[in-house]
Amino acid sequence: MPVKRKPEWLRKKMPDKKSLDRMQAMVKDLSLHTVCQEANCPNVGECFENRTATFMIMGDVCTRGCRFCAVGKGEVPVLDQEEPRHVAEAVRELQLKHAVITSVTRDDLSDGGAAHFAKTIKTVRKMNPGTSIEVLIPDLKGDEAALDTILEEKPEILNHNIETVPSLYEKVRPGADFQRSVQLLKRVKEKDTSILSKTGIMVGLGETPEEMEEVMEILAEINCDILTIGQYLQPSSEHLPVEEFVTPEQFELYREQGLKKGISFVESGPFIRSSYNAARAMEVLSKKSR
Repeated sequence: MPVKRKPEWLRKKMPDKKSLDRMQAMVKDLSLHTVCQEANCPNVGECFENRTATFMIMGDVCTRGCRFCAVGKGEVPVLDQEEPRHVAEAVRELQLKHAVITSVTRDDLSDGGAAHFAKTIKTVRKMNPGTSIEVLIPDLKGDEAALDTILEEKPEILNHNIETVPSLYEKVRPGADFQRSVQLLKRVKEKDTSILSKTGIMVGLGETPEEMEEVMEILAEINCDILTIGQYLQPSSEHLPVEEFVTPEQFELYREQGLKKGISFVESGPFIRSSYNAARAMEVLSKKSR
């Protein structure tokens, strides 16, 4: 199947090579991974120029086979017990006001890596007391005790991406379950209302506007605070093809719909990614709560 030609609104300028090299050297020196690099994020240049990154813990190999994701699959590594300290050092070196930490899915671990997440949050906070923390976690196979282990460390934002509409789960996210992901997000607010819940959706995979509206209604019902909506881009010929390049006008319509449904903060646009410009939601919602 031929690859669709990108429209003009999906063209990005080349990143500054010096900024990229500097960030990549620091990440390598600390034996870290970033989702910016592993998932081929189109915003990597902009973020690295601004000295920000989303740290990916527990290795760079995933135990699931999602057909949209560029992160590697295969034999997973043993957890690096020094990794939480390395992440904290990187946050300090970059002087981040808002740190985003995600991971591969680790179904091989009994708690899905929850204890490692908790240790990382605790270490980052100890070494960077003024930094807010956002974690983007896998579904932990629906294990509430594992989720509670992370929530007990009180990250400012708990993010879990539902990625797509229910009808496309079998094609896009084999091994995942829409209701399981919704229940995880619902549990965040049940456990601790002070923690902001967040999720992200990719469009252009074959979903309909009606399905998107239904998903936004569900998210509003469970008091999800933050929603990001961005264009799916095919990482390689081995991944799912793009069914549609959604127009900027449709993205704006989705943003307006989400806000009308009652979601407090909606970021929607072709280049929006779950962790892109993540501190902005914190700033906006903090002002609203005053």
